[in-house]
Amino acid sequence: MDSYKWSAAENNKARLEKKDVDGIVNFAELLEKVAAVSPGLRVRFSTSHPKDITDDVLHTMARHENICKYIHLPVQSGNSRILEMMNRGYSREWYLNKIRRIREILGDDCGISSDMIAGFCSETDEEHRETLSMMDHVKYDFAYMFMYSQRPGTLAEKKFADDVTDDVKKTRLNEIIERQGQHSLQRYQRDVGKTFRVLIEGPSKRSDDFLQGRNSPIR
Repeated sequence: MDSYKWSAAENNKARLEKKDVDGIVNFAELLEKVAAVSPGLRVRFSTSHPKDITDDVLHTMARHENICKYIHLPVQSGNSRILEMMNRGYSREWYLNKIRRIREILGDDCGISSDMIAGFCSETDEEHRETLSMMDHVKYDFAYMFMYSQRPGTLAEKKFADDVTDDVKKTRLNEIIERQGQHSLQRYQRDVGKTFRVLIEGPSKRSDDFLQGRNSPIR
């Protein structure tokens, strides 16, 4: 087993050196280089778009224990028609397949967070329920949740009428918030009794008597 690990590491090093010669390094390779600086270094990154989380990135995360097993994967909506109107560039099925690959490669302990918008232009009750069902399927650890509002100059503002009433938006947002609260609790309860290595980031926002930080499971 040890010789296999050494061989895999050497092969990967040779691949990265070749990329240096070519002058081209993709994000997965950059992540590999940063993680290799020091085993004690904790590496965490933000995700701008789900398409950026490729299998290469996931396999790089799996190889290095010092890369935080956390991915922010914005979904915005669980309905394919709304996603197309938002110009997100993916469908519900594509997104769910990305979630499946994360779980296959990194396991169920990998934290996943998301962004969601309630009441986008012309969104129906059924399409809203598809966002809730997406949440039920993924069970995000955390989410940033918003009620849709038009931003001047955006494509949505130019092309679509903001035709979902504020009362409906608020109701849908509250349903999303309540659902996420249930899922966050379920995810946190899985960690009761476990030991974690924590990178302290500073005093707690709630009290100076406590510290807060980012955790990783000790394997």
